[in-house]
Amino acid sequence: MNYFLGIDNGGTTTKAALYTSIGQELCVESIETRMLTPQPGFSERDLDEMWDAICGLIRVLIGKSGVNPGHIKGIAVCGHGKGLYLWGKDGKPARNGIISTDNRAWEIVEKWKREGVEAQVLKISKQHILACQPVALLAWIKENEPATYQNIKWIFECKDYVRFRLTGNAMAELTDYSGANFLNLSTRNYDMQLLQLFGLTELATALPPLCTSTQVCGNITAESAALTGLLEGTPVAGGMFDIDACALAVGVTNPSHICMIAGTWSINEYLRREPAPTDKVLMNSLFCQPEYYLVEESSPTSASNLEWLIRTILPEVSADGFLEESSIYDSMNKWVASLPPQEFCPVFLPFLMGSNVHPNALGCFVGLSNYHTRQHLVRSVFEGVTFSHRYHLEKLLATREQPIESIRLAGGAAKSGTWVQMFADVMQIPVEAAVVNETGALGCAIAAAVATGEYADIQSAVNSMCTLKPAVKPNPANAGIYNRKYKLYLNVIVSLDKVWDDVQRLIDK
Repeated sequence: MNYFLGIDNGGTTTKAALYTSIGQELCVESIETRMLTPQPGFSERDLDEMWDAICGLIRVLIGKSGVNPGHIKGIAVCGHGKGLYLWGKDGKPARNGIISTDNRAWEIVEKWKREGVEAQVLKISKQHILACQPVALLAWIKENEPATYQNIKWIFECKDYVRFRLTGNAMAELTDYSGANFLNLSTRNYDMQLLQLFGLTELATALPPLCTSTQVCGNITAESAALTGLLEGTPVAGGMFDIDACALAVGVTNPSHICMIAGTWSINEYLRREPAPTDKVLMNSLFCQPEYYLVEESSPTSASNLEWLIRTILPEVSADGFLEESSIYDSMNKWVASLPPQEFCPVFLPFLMGSNVHPNALGCFVGLSNYHTRQHLVRSVFEGVTFSHRYHLEKLLATREQPIESIRLAGGAAKSGTWVQMFADVMQIPVEAAVVNETGALGCAIAAAVATGEYADIQSAVNSMCTLKPAVKPNPANAGIYNRKYKLYLNVIVSLDKVWDDVQRLIDK
């Protein structure tokens, strides 16, 4: 039996899973990855700590699975896009990694917009500039950490850094780097004009050679074999941006479906044979199937807001012995289901880690009264996150004429039947989810299976390795109430638009 290892590096959790050649999820392990917040708006991680955690995670996975490492025929890694992971000329991480929820470079992005830089960039990269993209973060480091800037040897995205540590080979996989404002989407290559516009031309040699998702980009070194328990020489594929991996795992390989990923980020995407108009969507990037572009609307406004609520507002609820249910999430689902859709819950803006409406917008509950309970707050979070996805969906719909067959949902919300039904009701579109638990890791396994010759191409691998649950259909009776709630959500956003800069000025002081 051949097995394929997928490693998924999210913003808050790293997961590893083993799959058979027909997509059976044999064993899954995960570990929380500590987020460092040295200042408001900063999101970082210690890269040595991250590497040690990944090595330990793989060792535990192999041990628990009982699989002979020699039967693991291929490995691939995915990770959050954007952010920045730097390797120094001194042979060590150049600084902490920067996670995709980081907002330190927002003023640089606003300056580029005012000066017309973004308008020129859009013509080349087909994407707007985000504060969390490597180009903005590198410009910030150039201004604020000149010694770090001078020490940069390699510029990595998250998963490319992990692959580098596994193989010792520096490569830059296309799906990630095409979403980082480094590439001309027409030539599918780095573009010096982009680096000139960003003031980063001296870093051209620090951009690793480009590779594809299903290309073997190196092999497990003796050092990483000793640390992980993997077999030295095991092939490691290019892997992909985690939003590509999740799309594969839910069978999105053509333009008929919308893929939504409800994790740290609200990801909303579909495939298109040419880039979408840049005045209508946030960004285009190259998909792991070379005939398609990935059209994306996204923001860090999704299910991790619930993690914050549980950790910060409801810590005693997750304490051992408090709940009779099998997990805190079972309890949250029951709380939400106990309140009907027409119940007024406070409007929740899910902007705890970033926003899709104003660069300085923050999370908040609007409309709280002494009538409201913890159950109302949890339902508020469910609704606010779902409305944020709808906000992005409406932008995507404006760029396409083909009807949507279904939404394919991945991420934490896909594991909640209550939340899946809410997605279907708010969007009024059928929602499908994958049978496996870890869609990002499965997408990696698919890439590894193709790279090592188990399948001829991605479509063949997806056909054999992906299985979907039955579609959850929207309840037409709930359409009206959710439309009214969504309109109120939008009104709250507009009403608060003028206060966020004043809030930021107080934070800066």
